[in-house]
Amino acid sequence: MVAADTMAEVWLSRLQADFPDQPQVVCQSVVNWLLGESPERLAQMTEPELAIARQAIEYRYRILQQRYWNISPDQGYQNLIKRLSSLFLIRNKIKTWISLSRDRRRTVVDVIQEVIQEMMRSDRHLAQQLRWISTCTHSSRLRNLLMLASIEEYCLRPIRNQPLIIYRFVNYLRRSQRGGMTQVPTGELIRLVSDEISAGASEESLSLLDVEAWSKYQEEQNELEQQSLRHQVKTSFVNYLSRNLDDTAARWLELHLNGMTQEQIAQVLEMPVQQVYRLREKISYHAVKIFALREQPAMVLGWLKTSLQEHNFGLTPTQWDQFWQALSTEEQTILMAYKKEDQPTEALARRLKLRARQIQAQWVQIYLRAQELRTQGED
Repeated sequence: MVAADTMAEVWLSRLQADFPDQPQVVCQSVVNWLLGESPERLAQMTEPELAIARQAIEYRYRILQQRYWNISPDQGYQNLIKRLSSLFLIRNKIKTWISLSRDRRRTVVDVIQEVIQEMMRSDRHLAQQLRWISTCTHSSRLRNLLMLASIEEYCLRPIRNQPLIIYRFVNYLRRSQRGGMTQVPTGELIRLVSDEISAGASEESLSLLDVEAWSKYQEEQNELEQQSLRHQVKTSFVNYLSRNLDDTAARWLELHLNGMTQEQIAQVLEMPVQQVYRLREKISYHAVKIFALREQPAMVLGWLKTSLQEHNFGLTPTQWDQFWQALSTEEQTILMAYKKEDQPTEALARRLKLRARQIQAQWVQIYLRAQELRTQGED
């Protein structure tokens, strides 16, 4: 229990420093929730395993602090649904399914709420969490907020490089028997287990899926999504070039995407080669620094898998830690604002005593530095 006691003391001190207006009993309840139902497991972990456990606890705390702390349970529930609905992969899968289903009046939020409600009714892990949280605190308000944070953390757990809620959505489709987007054949079923559940865990965890069928389906869907996203990005950028530059720039992009060299493009456009090269540099500037990062960041960065919210700029955990430590306090504040809301708020601008345009310019530089670090890691 030495590791658990030490970690509990550290977290209790941190919570008292972060929330000095809260009584110690509240901070202690949150510490109990953070460490989990069996804190004695920490004493049996190796140092690498403890490092992973610390990261998991830190991640859970950030979820609680950023979206659920010190707000009403109703607002917390809205934050949960908004967060899960904003996930690029699940949002697009649900939209596709709705377009193919009989009831096209439903929204992504409606489906997410139904999936969450079904999980609350049938998921044994969440039922266990609810029982554990009830022992952590007698405050119904705090219990609700801790449960909302637990649901978000659980839904975002990585299973085969996908958030768990995507699998829950597939389960929901199979049980609702609506057909449409997903047809998962039944066969030999195995249990999907998240990083935190050991192979010897009992049936508390997750429902069953045909993993082989899912993998095949997932590959097909990924390919279709990439093709669809590529087409959306291309069409949107062509329109952007026509509006902000001219039709010649849009024509250059079409020829470039068809694999033509600059010399061949110059012949087709009847322009000097030097002018074509200058046009390429101009289009590249607009593509990276304006269109991708200011005009359509969600669409482009989602396609490139370098979004902040879902991909941490495409950085590995080690690269992300290195990148975060190198940021100034102001840059970290800007980054967290974008991570939570996609766009800076007026309140953030006032707090930093900057204009919204200055914040956006810093955001662009932060992203470019992250991609430079990512490129170095691939060399």
